[in-house]
Amino acid sequence: MVRMKSRRDLLKLDDRAVAGTVKAAVARTHGDYGAALCSIRFCVKYLNAHTGIVFLRFPKGCYKLLWSALPFITSIESRGQIIPCFFNCLHVGGTIRTCQKFLIRYNTQQLHRMLPKCKNEEEKRQIQEAILSCSLTGRGDEELEDELESEEEAGE
Repeated sequence: MVRMKSRRDLLKLDDRAVAGTVKAAVARTHGDYGAALCSIRFCVKYLNAHTGIVFLRFPKGCYKLLWSALPFITSIESRGQIIPCFFNCLHVGGTIRTCQKFLIRYNTQQLHRMLPKCKNEEEKRQIQEAILSCSLTGRGDEELEDELESEEEAGE
């Protein structure tokens, strides 16, 4: 799981642009060997432009190659726009479920950090509701849950 920060509107980003940028960074950093290793079964499983969270799927053996190439990504080109950004690896997990659990803990921590910075009671109430709503069930993200179920069935 990777956190992508940007200084602009990310709503125009798509997963192909992120995947292409990451593959190009690995190829620049590690040459043909790194590009070949990381292109096998590499894909963007989840991209949330509002939070800047990206789930990348790649073979276990090449995570260090991918991880070491991420700091060299400074922008993503999507639909003719160059969007400045940087990638920060938050967690390396074996399944989508472990990444989801980490993401829930991470988002809860972030919300707790935001709570003291609230300017009024309405903001504080909204953040408290967001903290209480953090869970794997009832999130309404059916696509990610379907991927989780299919990955668990493939592992059996």
